[in-house]
Amino acid sequence: MLGRMTVAAVLVCAPAMAWAGDKPLYQPAPAWVKPAPPLDVSKLGDADPILLVMDQQQRFANGEVSVYADMAMRIASPQVLTQAGTVPLPWDPAKGDLIVHRIEILRGAERIDVLAGGKRLQVLQREQQLERATLNGMLTATLPVEGLRVGDVLRVNFSITRKDPALHGHVQSMAQLLPAPMRLQFGRVRLLWPKAMDLRWRAYSKLPDLKPVTTPDGYNELVIDLPTAKPADVPNDAPLRFRPLPLLDATDYADWADLSRDMAPLYGTEGSIAPGGPIAAEVARIAAATADPRQRAAMALETVQDKIRYLFQGMDNGDYVPQAPAQTWSARYGDCKAKTLLLLAMLRALGIEAEAVVVSTDMGDLVSKRLPMPGAFNHVIVHATIAGESLWLDGTGGGSRLEDLGDVPPFRHALPLRPAGGGLIEMPLRPNTRPITDAEVELDGRAGVLFPMPYTVRVTVRGAQAELLRVVAAQAGKEQLDKSIDNLVSGLLNEPETVERSFKYDEASASAMITASGITYPNWSKEDGRYRVALDNAVSGITFSPDRARPAWREIPVSSGDYADTRVRTRIRLPGGGGFETEGDRTLPATLAGVALKRSVTLDGGVLTVDDRAVTGIAEVSPADIPATRAQVAQAKGRLLKAIAPKETPPLYLQVEAARRGKALDPILAVYAKQIAQAPDESSSYSDRAWFLDRIYDRKGAIADLTKAIALEPTADRYLWRSRLYSALKDDSHAMADARAALEIDPGSASAVGRVAELLAEQGKRDEGLAMLAERADQGGDDKNSYVNSQATLLAGGGRFDDGIALLDTLIASAPGKADLLNSRCWLKATGNVSLDTALKDCSKAIELAESPASILDSRGLVYFRLGRIDDALADYEAALEQVPDMAASLYMRGVIRKRTGAGGGDADLAAARMIAPRIDEDYTRYGIKP
Repeated sequence: MLGRMTVAAVLVCAPAMAWAGDKPLYQPAPAWVKPAPPLDVSKLGDADPILLVMDQQQRFANGEVSVYADMAMRIASPQVLTQAGTVPLPWDPAKGDLIVHRIEILRGAERIDVLAGGKRLQVLQREQQLERATLNGMLTATLPVEGLRVGDVLRVNFSITRKDPALHGHVQSMAQLLPAPMRLQFGRVRLLWPKAMDLRWRAYSKLPDLKPVTTPDGYNELVIDLPTAKPADVPNDAPLRFRPLPLLDATDYADWADLSRDMAPLYGTEGSIAPGGPIAAEVARIAAATADPRQRAAMALETVQDKIRYLFQGMDNGDYVPQAPAQTWSARYGDCKAKTLLLLAMLRALGIEAEAVVVSTDMGDLVSKRLPMPGAFNHVIVHATIAGESLWLDGTGGGSRLEDLGDVPPFRHALPLRPAGGGLIEMPLRPNTRPITDAEVELDGRAGVLFPMPYTVRVTVRGAQAELLRVVAAQAGKEQLDKSIDNLVSGLLNEPETVERSFKYDEASASAMITASGITYPNWSKEDGRYRVALDNAVSGITFSPDRARPAWREIPVSSGDYADTRVRTRIRLPGGGGFETEGDRTLPATLAGVALKRSVTLDGGVLTVDDRAVTGIAEVSPADIPATRAQVAQAKGRLLKAIAPKETPPLYLQVEAARRGKALDPILAVYAKQIAQAPDESSSYSDRAWFLDRIYDRKGAIADLTKAIALEPTADRYLWRSRLYSALKDDSHAMADARAALEIDPGSASAVGRVAELLAEQGKRDEGLAMLAERADQGGDDKNSYVNSQATLLAGGGRFDDGIALLDTLIASAPGKADLLNSRCWLKATGNVSLDTALKDCSKAIELAESPASILDSRGLVYFRLGRIDDALADYEAALEQVPDMAASLYMRGVIRKRTGAGGGDADLAAARMIAPRIDEDYTRYGIKP
């Protein structure tokens, strides 16, 4: 893209000039051009830059801008040959000429004239951007360069003249300043203008102290060598006004007031509405509907936004001159100029004070640093005043209604176009009246905090995103619309499974209305003995880590980013019995890290409601406030809002029993059934429900669903899952068949190998299982430790505890400090009732190393049990169950201890362990332990 990018860079100039021609001219370079130094291509090599010459020269005179470009590019590779092999030269024939001076290939000492023999560039048809609703009148002259080879240099010289009557003799232009590390053999930007012209120029990156000189023919000359100095680095979160802009502006407008006066006549509306015409009828309709000027303004804006489609008109001097309101109304299309003029005419006819203002949609607060010139702006809107309030009305927007009238687009600065002239107006930054995205989330958690929750989400989307969804719904089809809805819901819920979706566009509110329902999986986790789940939809999304360590950055504020505005209201219907609480911040500061925040929280009648709104892009953090803000954000993130379940919340196995008795699982199962009914050919529909059935210990139901999922899409994981379920039901033959099927699908799966080996041992083929594991372990790789660990377990299960421990000794010696290996060795010693003193050391060390030591506490509990230290064993089992309340092994052993000591609850513990792990008695019988 380098060749095309470079040509385009030369052409960054404002429109200018009356009708010229729609064919390129072929002439020598004009006399005012100063040729670039001769180019020696005989010694070029790989170390030389690809872009050898970039010479941009501009001459201003009599309201006309002439732009000359000289570019030489080294064809360094086949890729560059492909990209540069066709020369494209765009120009606007309504405003000037394209003059081709030279296109040649430099090959050693040869100079090959590409235009020899009368070759000419082919002019493409206009309107290459219709898909962007743009009619700009541009033409592009192209020429495939015949004979161009890798190693050649392609040199192109051309000029474009431009003159725009809309500027009334004024001139403006821009030139791209290529900064280092871009490399050139020769680069230059050269400006020429008559001494009598008060031309102003300004660069927005670091340049040496430059002063124009006077040429012999009486012109001022300014020369800037390229590449310019590498721009200073700025942090990514710096406001736009602090970011270097590799651009040179030039204009003879004296100031903003001069520009304002010059453009004001373009938006005069006197006589633009014909009496008795269709626009007059529309104005009369609005006037008859209400006398309230605010409502009138809203109705007029709605008319222009919704009844006039957008189409940019840059043809026939249309870059700055709007088409007449009557033409806009008749054609039912117009660009920002046409829509603004129509809206102005209607508002003024309705007795509302209004004026046109030009803005930049992408330069933000950088506009105030630029020279006063039309090219500093790319958009025009209406500034109306009603009862002393400024209203900023954008006719090209969409969906604005009465309640949105006070919203301020995030353009930062506007220049009013007034006959008497005017200066820049700062546009205030504040949240819109209505959020861009407004979500209502309903969660049904009555079954219990450890179950998935049926949900319903209703989202109202406004603005550009609503229009995009409207187009997707109309054109892209259901599948694409469903994906868009799913993406929206995924930003609101944890792992949602959506089973129903609907979409409609509401004309009255100009909003996209989305409804979705399904199942979500709130991430309740146990901390300090109680289950907690995050509720925050505001603070967790704020990142604030500005880097201002460099001295040059210390005075740069921190931007909160582009404008975004989201409100999320979440209502959770909680399980009965009460006892729920919240922790964290129930209220938020008005602003945090430049983000405007608002929150309300209520907990009433078994319903917890959290209403969060966050708005970015309307505030900055000053350099002096950065340290305090960093601390505030850290503190706020440490106090994220959470719901806390009651202390007496039972573990999952007890919740399952209670939910079954109360039929609280039926709504959840109904959603899964609906999912399957809607997508019976999707394997995930069945595996999703299988997960839930497995979780509530309905293993037969889970097997049935997995069987259907496997029939649709067999995977190794699904076969292994079903194998474990078959084992729990004591169907070892089917368990082995599934394990072997998993291994056949994925021969490299350590889980499948280990599962087959484990089942072989249970079938009395322990040596075969050990041989399989040993073979895989000998092959090495990332799973070697897993295979060796499984070997040790099988050896110990066959009574060869010393051999199993010896294998683990080898592993631990090569990888000391791994908690899982230490736990494995502790467990083998405990189950074999051997080396209990070292087993205790292994477990204790592993507990110190592990982040979540529940399983290690269970292992150490068995060691203490073997040692007869029953109180210590019970303490470890209690601690393990505090972390993982449904750990079958700890429940079983706590039940054993309670039965032997006569403490209550032993039978309940044993029953729970057997529900969770139906064959747990077999395991502990092998260890010599029975209740």
